[in-house]
Amino acid sequence: MRQLEAAFAAEVAAACPDLSAGYAAALPGARSAVLGRLWRGLLYEPLPGLAAGGAGEEPGRSVVPLADGRRLSGRERRPYDLGDEPVLWLDGRPHTHPAELLAALGLPGADRLVTDLDHSVASLALSRAGAARHARPAHTHPGADAWDPRFGGTLADYEQSVVDGHPYHPGCRNRPGVSVAEQLAYMPEHRPVVALDLVALPAATCLVSGPWPASLMDGDRLLLPLHPWQTRHVLPGLGLRPYATGAIRARPLMSVRTLAPLDGGPHVKTAFTTRMTSDVRDISPGSVRDCVPLSRLLAELSARRGGRPHIARYLAGAAGMVDGEHSADLSAMLREPPATGETVLPVAALTPELVRRPVAWLTAFARLALADALGLLALGAALEAHGQNLLVALGRDALPSRLIYRDLADVRISPARLARNGVEVPAVSARLLSDDPAILHAKLFGSLIGTTFASLISLLGQGDRAAESRLWDVVAVAARESFAELPATPDVRADRDALFGASIPVKAHLLAQLEGTPPGSGWTRVRNPLVSWI
Repeated sequence: MRQLEAAFAAEVAAACPDLSAGYAAALPGARSAVLGRLWRGLLYEPLPGLAAGGAGEEPGRSVVPLADGRRLSGRERRPYDLGDEPVLWLDGRPHTHPAELLAALGLPGADRLVTDLDHSVASLALSRAGAARHARPAHTHPGADAWDPRFGGTLADYEQSVVDGHPYHPGCRNRPGVSVAEQLAYMPEHRPVVALDLVALPAATCLVSGPWPASLMDGDRLLLPLHPWQTRHVLPGLGLRPYATGAIRARPLMSVRTLAPLDGGPHVKTAFTTRMTSDVRDISPGSVRDCVPLSRLLAELSARRGGRPHIARYLAGAAGMVDGEHSADLSAMLREPPATGETVLPVAALTPELVRRPVAWLTAFARLALADALGLLALGAALEAHGQNLLVALGRDALPSRLIYRDLADVRISPARLARNGVEVPAVSARLLSDDPAILHAKLFGSLIGTTFASLISLLGQGDRAAESRLWDVVAVAARESFAELPATPDVRADRDALFGASIPVKAHLLAQLEGTPPGSGWTRVRNPLVSWI
């Protein structure tokens, strides 16, 4: 047991002794899960310290040569494969812990990442142990032919069923700065109810986007929802105290800091100023400023397509002032919830048990997702359509009937494309704007093909390469049909050429976390799984 794992074990024994045995039992599987994600990155990312030319193949194995002559080997793994990796071999020596292996590799700038992998393993073991002990109400969705005991029927139930986090990121459960007790109290896979605090701020000094609700006002003071972790760890340093504690009882969604109030109404996105996975989860003043005009733009583009996909709009946002500047640590946004009365879940929450007819299900989903995403791209908006941002509504036949897109801060907008379609460019941050096709294509194709479809097909194919090929064929056909329905403009032709190119961009999760990596370098290219089906 590594030092951080032992420290977690001590915290588990103090915070929840009944979980100690489950945590210890979950550690080997957590190590293998993170090692599998690490192996994917080592195979397919252009990392410093690896030999030029990249990974090679030997019978039944993949080999990564290091610049110093050493060789790392393991099982063959395609870029889109899911699943654990029990052991990798560095010059014949077995390694079963990802942090230990990364330290042994000695890649430049990887010191912090080694620590992150330790955190990811320990927190993933905690997540699995905690999730295993929860009683889950039996529930079936429309059209299912068997009960699935792992799910309840609400969006929050489905969101909280996602235990392992990002399917390809080695830091899938990296949560430095969040103790074991806090993870049990706040993290969605532990199925808590979190009581949000309110901090009272002079409304006249706040940055506000959209109509702030009267229920969150007290005279001339704005009442800003605050995550209790933020209240404890950040608010004292800002010289502030809460106006009310535990004022809004809510269930955390997949992103941890976005919560669904038990009493209904808008979802609340809060600041949670620590790194989770790989990014600090604050809310910049720019994001507060952008949220409502960006929502209006995407809703307008969606309306041009008959309301497809539905955009979960931000209704309002606010940031308080600290030392004369609006603060990313003191901010919140209110987001439109999905309509009730239908089964809605994030794509990341899908399991084989929920997809009884894989080909029919993927056909319906691919037609929706590609038509919606490529249609918006043609108009001028590239979505980051990964499994957390993309929600799917199921019809009575248990097949996808419509899509909902949320979390708008990482879209990219093309002013030139908007202008060509007669749409005014909104007043949003410059970082959201780009006419570079490479940036637009990376944003959409890297998320939709490289993450969403990749993880879905790997999940449904269950390692059967022939089955995976048939499922990729379904996606390719849906893509061709979607392009055929769009006007044959130069933009659309360029999008089609890029989608069916020899390779596609995907996030380079390891490279982006190395110290000294230049900004914007967190991408790599992998073989396009659609090419074979053209």
